[in-house]
Amino acid sequence: MAELTGGRGHGPHDAQPFVVLGVSAGIAAYRAVEVCRRLVDAGVHVAPVLTERATRFVGRATFDALGSEPTQTSVWDEVSPIPHTRLGQLADLVVVAPATADLLARYAAGLADDLLTTTLLATAAPVVVCPAMHTEMWEHPSVQANLATLVGRGVAVVPPEDGRLAGGDVGSGRMAEPDTIVAAVLEHLAAAGSTGRPHDLAGLRVVVSAGGTREAIDPVRFITNRSSGKQGHALAQAALDRGATVVLVTTSSLPRPAGAEVVEVETAAQMEEAVLDRAADADVVVMAAAVADFRPKVATGTKLHKADGIPDLVLEATNDILAELGRRRRPGQVLVGFAAETDDVPERARAKLVAKGVDLMVANDVSAPRVGFDHDTNEVTVFGADGTVTTVPLGAKRAVADAVLDRVVPLVGSPST
Repeated sequence: MAELTGGRGHGPHDAQPFVVLGVSAGIAAYRAVEVCRRLVDAGVHVAPVLTERATRFVGRATFDALGSEPTQTSVWDEVSPIPHTRLGQLADLVVVAPATADLLARYAAGLADDLLTTTLLATAAPVVVCPAMHTEMWEHPSVQANLATLVGRGVAVVPPEDGRLAGGDVGSGRMAEPDTIVAAVLEHLAAAGSTGRPHDLAGLRVVVSAGGTREAIDPVRFITNRSSGKQGHALAQAALDRGATVVLVTTSSLPRPAGAEVVEVETAAQMEEAVLDRAADADVVVMAAAVADFRPKVATGTKLHKADGIPDLVLEATNDILAELGRRRRPGQVLVGFAAETDDVPERARAKLVAKGVDLMVANDVSAPRVGFDHDTNEVTVFGADGTVTTVPLGAKRAVADAVLDRVVPLVGSPST
């Protein structure tokens, strides 16, 4: 990760990036405390700004103790007559965690009725929002429309996750883990030199595949794998945040990155058709999906019953989508593959790099703790066709996604690709 330095000339904090941490009124506000602590530990100057209603969930004294300066909740909190302008001008980045449905609606509408929303409107710094709400609210068309509006204005989104919600419910809408949010903030600061988010993929079309395919045995059973799609979705979001036009072909039920064209598929054959069709005019194709290598040769039309005995399940190979992409790709197109392995990882990754004809092979050892399938973290090694080897240490999947795209950017349009 690049060294973090302040980029907007904020006097006594010049050696540190200045981040405004906005906290709106949701139960996830308590998790923003950990975000604050970790950012400070990472060398960031954190200015906490809580909405008045957020203080019903967590006290300002907690942020006073952990932040870099006293918490503010009102435009009348300090001597400065225009605190929102001060914060907006000093900020290298503004992050809102949690960002409730109400906050997103007010921000999208351009309302400025408290210190947090006035600061959001008074800054030219990058803004990252971390939505958190119940599933029904997250899936409501108005919330998704507000997010799409904000993304269209350059706002980055750290999407919520599936998990336990308030009241004992379980579903999508849970605020991303603090380490995921912190990793996203630090990557934005480092990549932009603390002066703005880079748009090094602007004008480019990126196709990303995600999730594990399902191959039917009968109408109720299928063969699949442990892939959750989290890494692929993180790659799609990272590409969006860097200015790309993104197509996400996914089998996952994870929240859709706002602003991406999303194609839902289930089987390897559907994945193949969708990816090959959309890759034809893509500048970058990232095959992060875990596509089944085998499928039942025949899927029965009715449910198999134990009483009828053990079925004679005959498997056949699926088509190799990545190899086909390698055969079809046009000059200048960058092709990235993923290799989830449990043994001989470097050797297998290098062999696949050559066999598939790709530019980059991203390999990980999915038998290692907190790595790969269904985790929020990952650790990978990126093998390049040019002989380079880049190790990305264990971290949030968003951080891994940006590290992979950092390797992609120099290759785009190169005649050798």
